[in-house]
Amino acid sequence: MPVRIRLKRVGARNSPAFRVVVADGRSPRDGKFIEEIGTYLPGKKDDNFKLNLERADYWVSKGAQPSDTVASFIKKARRAAAAAK
Repeated sequence: MPVRIRLKRVGARNSPAFRVVVADGRSPRDGKFIEEIGTYLPGKKDDNFKLNLERADYWVSKGAQPSDTVASFIKKARRAAAAAK
């Protein structure tokens, strides 16, 4: 079972919003998922994503593969967490 961390589209037709979810790689994009770990709002200018970094690190440690976009979110969240310390 290849587990992926990827985006699930929600929201209205011309106003997209995404949830960052952990899902089986074989399930459809907007289908069944294991856990929701964040959100992404592309319409917002600043601070347009939220991510539970602890849960993302947990799933990556268990072998989950993040998509390219989610990998960039994880990288930004780590940078922000390091700057906050």
